[in-house]
Amino acid sequence: MTLGWGGIARLCLANMAIGGLAALPVNLFNRLMTVDLSWPAILPGLLVALHYGVQLTRPYWGHRSDAKGGRTPFIVGGTICVGLGLILTAYGIAYLAGTAALVVWIIAYALIGLGIGAAGTSFLALLATASDDHRKPAAATFAWLTLIFGAIAASIGTGFALEPYSHDRLMAVVPVVALIATLLSLIATWGVEARLGTVPAPAEPNLRRALVATWADPAARAFTGFVFLSILAFYLSELVLEPFAGHIHGLPPEDSTKLGGAKDGAALLGMLAAGALSTFRIGSLRVWAVIGCVMSAVGLIGLGSGLPLIPFTVVLGLGNGLFVVGAIGSMMRLAAAEKGAAGTRMGVFGAAQAIAAGLAGLIATGILDLARLALPIEAAYGTVFGLEAILFLTAALVAGRLLHTPAQRPTLQPGE
Repeated sequence: MTLGWGGIARLCLANMAIGGLAALPVNLFNRLMTVDLSWPAILPGLLVALHYGVQLTRPYWGHRSDAKGGRTPFIVGGTICVGLGLILTAYGIAYLAGTAALVVWIIAYALIGLGIGAAGTSFLALLATASDDHRKPAAATFAWLTLIFGAIAASIGTGFALEPYSHDRLMAVVPVVALIATLLSLIATWGVEARLGTVPAPAEPNLRRALVATWADPAARAFTGFVFLSILAFYLSELVLEPFAGHIHGLPPEDSTKLGGAKDGAALLGMLAAGALSTFRIGSLRVWAVIGCVMSAVGLIGLGSGLPLIPFTVVLGLGNGLFVVGAIGSMMRLAAAEKGAAGTRMGVFGAAQAIAAGLAGLIATGILDLARLALPIEAAYGTVFGLEAILFLTAALVAGRLLHTPAQRPTLQPGE
């Protein structure tokens, strides 16, 4: 049995909760540590890198959710774990200083990474098995949109609730955010797996052998490479685009921020288009992933070549949106293709994603700084955008090769 549209939408509330909780470490806590507490900016960067590093446990959580016969405890438990990490972080900000605060934050961000890994991997594995092939494109769209909406709602809502800011108010607001997210995850998952039936027994009960079996599958191995390359490319421009708009095009902060909003808005349109078109069998998930990678590369080449800023930023955003839905939908389809291994496969893909996201900012800013030592500033930015374009085109080639996988692997065929 699979879920209908209403069931898919309700299940995606769990991803909204995850997105809302995940936004606070990179936004609110980052600002409080560097501005209000005057810690070096590298500290929150290292803590965020830690939480991505801890997400290398995703294959373990995915396999455990396969082995335990249910995803719900891992989704709800992971959400609670993230909430506890946020509360601990807020406590360190509000009431501790020096080494004591640092130790608490390290523990807290490790909890955040563990929780996101457990909840996020189990959610995607459940969504992959709970939606039929016809609904997977729309399910991927719902999942990404609710993740973004959760981040926006948590950021704005927390901002309003913290006015006027005080440490005591922070300690009052963050637990409420954690509680709301936990309730959302409970509402999202309540009774879902009882309707779907039990999770198939794991194809391989031993984690190490399950990982070996996943890696031995050429399709899963190639798709893991695609995830790593494309997510690395996807995040490379995150820390570079707004400085580029200021340095090269002279945009003030308020306008460069709007430019980022225009890119995100174009990405939203791309997501909706890919989800709708794939649902109506116009193209396929992998076709839209390839087109999205190529469009993203075109946008980056245009930016790096000094062509008009706004049009090529919009092209980049549209390509990103098409790619995201194509990649996530394909990820769910490939994960669900092997009965008893959906969680393990989703964990492997999630680990590749976490590594790429954690490396992207470091690589982009490092290359930019090094290039500026030897090249004019325009060429330095062009070097970063050129590298990103090459990664997107390489990812497109990998995804294109997956389109021609032999017929006995129907999950990789176009026009599904």
